[in-house]
Amino acid sequence: MPIASLTREEAAERAALLAVEQYEIDVDLTGLLEGDTLRTVSTSTFTCSRPGAASFVDVVADVSSATLNGVALDLGTVADGRLPLPDLRERNVLVVAAAQSDTGDGQGILRTVDATDGLVYIWMTFEPDEARRLWACFDQPDLKAVHRFTVLAPESWTVTSNGAPETITEADDAARRWRFAPTPPLSTYVTVVNAGPFHQLRRTVDGYDLGLYSRRSLAAVLERDADELFDLTARGLAWFGERFAFPFPQQRYDQAFVPDMGGAMENWGSVTHTDDFLHRSAPSYRERAVRANVVLHEMAHMWFGDLVTMRWWDDLWLNEAFASWAAAWALAGATEFTDSWATELLDAKIVGYRQDMSPATHPIRGDVPDVEQAMANFDAITYDKGESVLHQLAAYVGEDAFVAGLRAYFAAHAWGNTVLDDLMSAFAAASGRDLTRWTADWLDRAGTDTLTLDGSVLHATAPDGGSPRPHRLRIAGYDPTADGLVPRGEVEVEVAGAATPVELPGGTVHLVNAGDFTYAAVRGDASALATLRTRVGELPDPLSRTLVVATAWDMLAKGELTADEVVDTITALVAVETSPAVVEGLLALGLQAAESWTPLSRVPDLTGRLAAAAARLARSGPHRQPALRTLAATATQPAQFALLRDAADEDVDLAWRVLARRAELGDVDPAAVEALQARDPDPDAFASALSVRASQDDAEAKAEVWQALMVDRTVPAGTARQRVSQRFWRPLQVEVLAEYPDRYLSALASFGSAGMLGQLGLVRGMFPYAVVDRGFLERAEAAADAPGVNRTARTALLLGTDVGGRMLRARSAG
Repeated sequence: MPIASLTREEAAERAALLAVEQYEIDVDLTGLLEGDTLRTVSTSTFTCSRPGAASFVDVVADVSSATLNGVALDLGTVADGRLPLPDLRERNVLVVAAAQSDTGDGQGILRTVDATDGLVYIWMTFEPDEARRLWACFDQPDLKAVHRFTVLAPESWTVTSNGAPETITEADDAARRWRFAPTPPLSTYVTVVNAGPFHQLRRTVDGYDLGLYSRRSLAAVLERDADELFDLTARGLAWFGERFAFPFPQQRYDQAFVPDMGGAMENWGSVTHTDDFLHRSAPSYRERAVRANVVLHEMAHMWFGDLVTMRWWDDLWLNEAFASWAAAWALAGATEFTDSWATELLDAKIVGYRQDMSPATHPIRGDVPDVEQAMANFDAITYDKGESVLHQLAAYVGEDAFVAGLRAYFAAHAWGNTVLDDLMSAFAAASGRDLTRWTADWLDRAGTDTLTLDGSVLHATAPDGGSPRPHRLRIAGYDPTADGLVPRGEVEVEVAGAATPVELPGGTVHLVNAGDFTYAAVRGDASALATLRTRVGELPDPLSRTLVVATAWDMLAKGELTADEVVDTITALVAVETSPAVVEGLLALGLQAAESWTPLSRVPDLTGRLAAAAARLARSGPHRQPALRTLAATATQPAQFALLRDAADEDVDLAWRVLARRAELGDVDPAAVEALQARDPDPDAFASALSVRASQDDAEAKAEVWQALMVDRTVPAGTARQRVSQRFWRPLQVEVLAEYPDRYLSALASFGSAGMLGQLGLVRGMFPYAVVDRGFLERAEAAADAPGVNRTARTALLLGTDVGGRMLRARSAG
């Protein structure tokens, strides 16, 4: 049936009229053990400020009965995912029984059957408005309420929710009833019920009862990583509790690693993660760092998002940007991953820059007239640019004032809803700075400023032709000598208008935005840029070195450098770089430059240079694992494959990568694929086998993989889907892939049934960058502007066509 998207005006009207006190939600999962139907009864207690008025409750499920204050409601009035509520009293009780059988697409809920053992698992995720798919509720962030869940589940299942179960009792028909303690006042989108025959580990640390859950087929992997995950969780809770002067106010904190999710969700006290984070082979340093980042990102939401929640989705950016900033901050301050700001630049910030130079950009604080637009805003502007702008704000007011503002904000607004002005007022009071202009310039204008150092003047230009934003940054000076780049000091600068005189530090070479505190495209004079690129490994810290690579990448995107020059910069740096997380990110970026930003005739040469650099790193030392993975994507020579063969004997993940590369080169070995799948303990090993099939330059193989990815959607979300997608779009297979860009456009209309995480993975992850041409880009632009196009798809198309066009220009210029 049609489903209406709640508008901002409707939400404001309903919030002014209603106050929700509590939900009693009975959830029957027993129909999901062998079938697809979930049944719920939602009892909502709420008040109405104007007795006699009418409103509605959200419900996108099959309603079997509904009563309001004991009077049966007409079920024939249910339309557009809404049940009208007439003649409200001052105090009301609404009881709605409903069933949902659409449990296989990840829209609010996913029922997954483990291919290894046939066991069934259930996870739920409701952001932004998918709680309504399972039970009747007032599904908007500012109608917070206490939630109390009672869950009937098969007796072999463990159930998790937002807090601890108060009782677990035997029920009829081989089932148990789990009754959970009432939650604090929560928005509907951060509630959760997960269930299945989980492998569970618990540990008490610093007074917190910490839980980890996985499917049974990954029990050994969870056991392997448990010490690290428990330690990281305890460190995060301690860090945030102390820094925010507000300890997490609940003893229990659970994290469930679930199949086929492709993301994570910050449910109060019970975070859900994709079980991609339980790496089947020993994880690399960077994989561990990425997992730690996500764990801390979701944890930060306990304060910013769950404890204090945005009133409406126009402040979604702040919710996500804050969690991203806080995760990097905590990684640097409380864990072994002290290079987190360098990896954020490589993994996130340059993605924000990429979208910000495209037609898919938008102001950070954008107009969100309805929830559908909110879903489209789960993008690099919201997350990556938003995080970077908060990092600039912390530099602009000073970190001490920034933290003091956060403490005041949490103390004043706990369990409530806020708007941006509430937070900015707290920062202004703590810092003594008027942030009115800062807020408008940074949040209400799209695009990236450019900062150019010319002599002793720092020139700032804004992309919209207006005044540049206020920037607080540092400039570092170096002297190139025979012994390396010698540091000569730093100065701090506040940009004041289009031209700011600077008393430069010593040295003849200057690095603009040292420490990477602001968000801007930076340039020095041509000679300084060339020196920094060719001698990047001589800079004193990973963040400075990474900043030079990020500048080179920006210049590649804007046609100021070639892919050859960028690959040269990266290969020179990885030869001397000490940070393992940075090396892995650099190698990934180098591979992207070699495969996607290079003329087809030059791809073998550039990938060959990357392979040679990787082979040198792969022989020993701390960078061996990421180097082997890069080599597995680029190898062509017998000696390189011999090196890989020896290493792959002990590393199943690497073995799959090698088979995929051989298949891409025409060396297909079905027996080897079958043998590896038989010995791979990964319950999703079939997807790894499919990635080998996807690598072939063969029409039948491509058709088979397309069917699995885009039609049947049997490839699990997350890493598996990403790897198969990458292996499908191979840069030198233009002829066999010729039909698929337009098939991608034809499939766009079907993506809406994939749930939010599925849409993001399919629309963005399958954009055919490797084989775009001008004709396809024109058709994609037309598809983006077509009436009724899904807004998430439109954003992905606009971004894809811009990046694809830049790639085409780089391939032509190379």
